[in-house]
Amino acid sequence: MTTPSASYDRSSATRFPTTVDHALRTAGWEPGRWDIKQAEYWADALRDHTTPAGHRHTVFPAAVEAWAEFGGLTITAPGPGRQIAPVPVRLDPLTGLHLARTLADLGRALNTQLCPLGTDSDGDSHLAIDQEGRVYAIDHTGDWYLGPRMDEALTLLLTGLQPARLTSAP
Repeated sequence: MTTPSASYDRSSATRFPTTVDHALRTAGWEPGRWDIKQAEYWADALRDHTTPAGHRHTVFPAAVEAWAEFGGLTITAPGPGRQIAPVPVRLDPLTGLHLARTLADLGRALNTQLCPLGTDSDGDSHLAIDQEGRVYAIDHTGDWYLGPRMDEALTLLLTGLQPARLTSAP
């Protein structure tokens, strides 16, 4: 089991606010969690999938690293939200298997590539990560920026902070 290099310490016990840390640990996460075998399974499944219209997913290191650390977890929000209702999160990239074209289109608009991460627990919002590790949500109301890294995105989702809506330039 090898751990990736990162600009922050994945094994730090103080990465997350206390309530988020507790929710993550209750879901089965712990500092240093790293299931690369499962992450590689998801990467292969996404790479091998082609939509009926010929669209395919792009898989890159930031996605694989997020899956290795957080994949397979269903994380329940720790309490009431600060600005909006917090959402439980299910981190399973195969929930976005059918989104190859949607993610490619949004990625082009953002000048990056996107890969699925999972959903909120109701499946109403799909989560995606870009090549730089930035996290986004896509739902029936629009596209949202959740944060520059998984840590900030999970904190935002689980504490009910208002995400930034992606809009086109005027």
